Amino acid sequence: MAEKKKILRALAGEVLDTPPIWMMRQAGRYLPEYRATRAQAGDFLSLCYNSELAAEVTLQPIRRYKFDAAILFADILLLPQALGADLWFITGEGPRLSTITEDIDFAKLGNIEDIHETLSPVYETVRIVSKELPKETTLIGFAGAPWTVATYMIAGQGTPDQGPAHKLKAENRVLFNKLIDTLTVSTIEYLSRQVDAGAEVVKIFDSWAGSLKGEDFIEFALEPAKRITQEMKARFPHLPVIAFPREANDKYIGFGKATGADCVAVDNSVSPEWVAEHLQPDGCVQGNLKSSHMVTGGQKLIDETKRVVQALRNGPHIFNLGHGITPDADPENVQLMIDTVRST
Repeated sequence: MAEKKKILRALAGEVLDTPPIWMMRQAGRYLPEYRATRAQAGDFLSLCYNSELAAEVTLQPIRRYKFDAAILFADILLLPQALGADLWFITGEGPRLSTITEDIDFAKLGNIEDIHETLSPVYETVRIVSKELPKETTLIGFAGAPWTVATYMIAGQGTPDQGPAHKLKAENRVLFNKLIDTLTVSTIEYLSRQVDAGAEVVKIFDSWAGSLKGEDFIEFALEPAKRITQEMKARFPHLPVIAFPREANDKYIGFGKATGADCVAVDNSVSPEWVAEHLQPDGCVQGNLKSSHMVTGGQKLIDETKRVVQALRNGPHIFNLGHGITPDADPENVQLMIDTVRST
């Protein structure tokens, strides 16, 4: 059955009549059933660590929309928490972490081999979902890329320009490199356990890759992605890897080949026509409808969905948004998008 799964066929380079489809953050606050389950859990972190409820919200969009893939419900900041960082969420504002700005902060982190005790509920979620998914549906595991996770660990929260991470990178390169290396190694171990539990594809989310310029992009976005991808493929030779260096712009070109990733996901800073010309000749691409169309809907949603499908129909393509779906999205617009993709 695995050979017949549409996502896996696209990741292997096959050009399909209709692209497979899933959405980043497809299990999330735009769905009433998600909000009900989160209320049952009590808070966001409790939901992430409750394997039964996390599996439930992972499966909800599959039941509702019949996407071609489910993505594990978790958060990229569970890994730094497993490494010993304090993590909490402020309602309406997002995550907060204890910060790493000096060597003494880094020294407080635990050993990489100890992360699995904290993360074991995540692996159990993967096992549950793997058993309950329809046979035609692919299960995607994921982790944040080292640079993106580091930006949160250094600043203690999300920032508009990742300024604190750039400052540490400039002022204490040795400490910054140690943090990136720790995150790279621990990400490999984290993703490996997800695959052991049943994930069939893994995705590396580098949400803030676009703020890295020049050689820093190569050193802190491309090289860690390459190291993670190559080690994952050494351990799991048939495992497909999706890389998402968001807002990489021209640096998207060649990223798949350079890292060994089977697919490059793209955001809305580039057009689907540009992607077809510059990226798709190298292999599978994923994207890239603007997530705002899930809010506004209407004919514009239909037209832009058709544009993405038609621009990328001559090469391997997984249809997705250019970024995660937002909480104010209308579930009916998601169905309209899916119907349009599958009828174009």
